[in-house]
Amino acid sequence: MAKFIHTMIRVRDLPASLQFYEEVFGLRTSHRLDFPDFSLVYLRNDESDAELELTWNKGREEPYTHGDGYGHIAMVVDDANQRHAELVANGYAPLPVKEFKNGDVLLARFFFITDPDGYKIEVLEKHGHYR
Repeated sequence: MAKFIHTMIRVRDLPASLQFYEEVFGLRTSHRLDFPDFSLVYLRNDESDAELELTWNKGREEPYTHGDGYGHIAMVVDDANQRHAELVANGYAPLPVKEFKNGDVLLARFFFITDPDGYKIEVLEKHGHYR
């Protein structure tokens, strides 16, 4: 039904984070998306297809705290719109389906849902990088 694909953390010093995760866990860059204000760097190793997403907000100087260091876990499904409708029909309240684009190119179709403890879960449609 769903496959765990990545979790995300925010980092202030991307080169230091890349070095740490490679040296400590053998995680290397598998995919990278660079935008004017932020970069998304996906790390993985040969042990798992699951990835750690490092989000680097360019220009941020102050350290992140638990309160503003937003993170999520992500699952992938065949059809985001269909799964969204199924969840609504079953009494859940997922946020609306959205699309993430780079110009006219669709990068991802997704929605978020919150678990009983308030943890946000991103549900992505299988597409492009998100498999």
